[in-house]
Amino acid sequence: MKSTLLSSCLCWLFVFSSVQAKETITFPSKDGLPITADAYIGETEKNIPLIVLFHQAGWSRGEYLEIAPKLNKLGFNVLAVDLRSGKTVNGVTNQTAKRAQKAGKKTRYIDALPDMEAALLYARNLADKNSNTNAKIIAWGSSYSSALVLQLVGEKPELADALLSFSPGEYFRKSGKPKDWISRSAKSLNVPVFITSAKPEKGRWLAIFQSIKSKKKVAFVPKMNGNHGSRALWEKFPESDEYWQAVTLFLKSLLKPLKKTLK
Repeated sequence: MKSTLLSSCLCWLFVFSSVQAKETITFPSKDGLPITADAYIGETEKNIPLIVLFHQAGWSRGEYLEIAPKLNKLGFNVLAVDLRSGKTVNGVTNQTAKRAQKAGKKTRYIDALPDMEAALLYARNLADKNSNTNAKIIAWGSSYSSALVLQLVGEKPELADALLSFSPGEYFRKSGKPKDWISRSAKSLNVPVFITSAKPEKGRWLAIFQSIKSKKKVAFVPKMNGNHGSRALWEKFPESDEYWQAVTLFLKSLLKPLKKTLK
């Protein structure tokens, strides 16, 4: 049943003949700290979008070991990034966090903002390098990073052309930010936005979603309880099909202008 649901929803988008090989790379953050990321990039045709994936609290780029290859198959290049706030998941250690700790740098959630900005700027440059000068850059966050992508792109709209936010919330009062810090920045968003979470978490982000003035915004809540963050897409969870269908429809809408290119 799971494979049937997914294939019916996703088959039209399978424009890559195979999953791209993963390459682990490094590039500097805004303060010079080396950032580790896994790049799943093989297509160099013009206009192939690049999704930049940010992990949830206590984790690493390993959150996307299963997700990134599926996004490749959907027609996207992918960059899964280690932020300085995190540890380990799925056997993948957060190398950026290890370097930050060794250098005596702060590793709170909010301290990851320079890493996220640097990653999105790196993605822009990478697209240009691959002759994808018109390629869309899509920012994707999980838990704390899902809130920070809304704040970051709200303040600096040039960084991304669309956003996916898995389980955002106003998580930063302990860091000295206003209780509506994310909502305030989200008001300025004018790019397509997709927000989702576990069903019981809807109250954490509803006000944020309502503040977004973008003409294209999507809120998705699963029928069952679901899961926190991007792990909601992991196959081991029964609700993953439902999440994937919603994500795919949103990503499909971003590819509409590229219809002729993808044929």
